[in-house]
Amino acid sequence: MTYVVTDNCIACKYTDCVEVCPVDCFYEGENMLVIHPDECIDCGVCEPECPADAIRPDTEPDMEQWVEFNRKYSEAWPNIVQRRDALPDAEANDGKAGKLESMFSAEPGEGN
Repeated sequence: MTYVVTDNCIACKYTDCVEVCPVDCFYEGENMLVIHPDECIDCGVCEPECPADAIRPDTEPDMEQWVEFNRKYSEAWPNIVQRRDALPDAEANDGKAGKLESMFSAEPGEGN
């Protein structure tokens, strides 16, 4: 099992989870974070730290796409090991629907 970051992180990018991760398996894109699923040790300490409820276990239904998404971008984006400020409009974007689609329509190709 692993934990993955879902679309709730897009346009928020809270990094509270990064500080508690014992194996530094978070990676940072421009608009969100991801977890490298092969590096995650399934400790679960990151999940309750996320104010946007964006971190979910891969055992929940329909998480396969998020495991692959996290794997793909964790191999492309730089590792992040220290907490940083959330994006300026994080509170306004927290819980918005359709953030994944808007991320790719705004930045075609890489989706970061």
